[in-house]
Amino acid sequence: MPPALRKPVLTAHVACSVGWLGSVAAFLVLAVVGLTGKDPQRVRGAYLAVEVTGWYVIVPLAFASLLTGLVQSLGTTWGLFRHYWVLAKLALTVLATFLLVLHMQVVDHVAEAAALTSLSASDLGGMRVQLVFDAAAAVVVLLTNTALSVYKPRGITRYGWRIQQAQRADRARGAAVGTAAPAQA
Repeated sequence: MPPALRKPVLTAHVACSVGWLGSVAAFLVLAVVGLTGKDPQRVRGAYLAVEVTGWYVIVPLAFASLLTGLVQSLGTTWGLFRHYWVLAKLALTVLATFLLVLHMQVVDHVAEAAALTSLSASDLGGMRVQLVFDAAAAVVVLLTNTALSVYKPRGITRYGWRIQQAQRADRARGAAVGTAAPAQA
């Protein structure tokens, strides 16, 4: 991928990934307020906001992060299957996105209950705790992906090693051809 395209794709990936992390952090705060709040209107508002934030911010950013990450890895020398840290990020992102979509069913249920009634401390207690736990786990996963992007731990896959060896052999052949004695006329 040429630098003129690589940089905008990288910018989009970073923006989507950071946005995903930030929106999940906001979701976590709202879920904690919903779980621990004493004011019924505040609790109701928190759960209604959680649903809107989930569907209109978090889910689109998760898919955008996944898509831009795939484009970025396929279009750069990092590759999708060459380095373990890229594979780890891909696996974590796919898993987090899949679990997010499943998690949104719980969000919808709690938000619907909050819209129709004022929730008491015991209403949907398990689901409300799950919202907090899942959001906290998502923050940890997204911070792990961030750390993998920054530190890029060493470790090349077998496929990456084969590609690297082929590139070295190609360079060696090119250098040998370039230094060969000119043919006599």
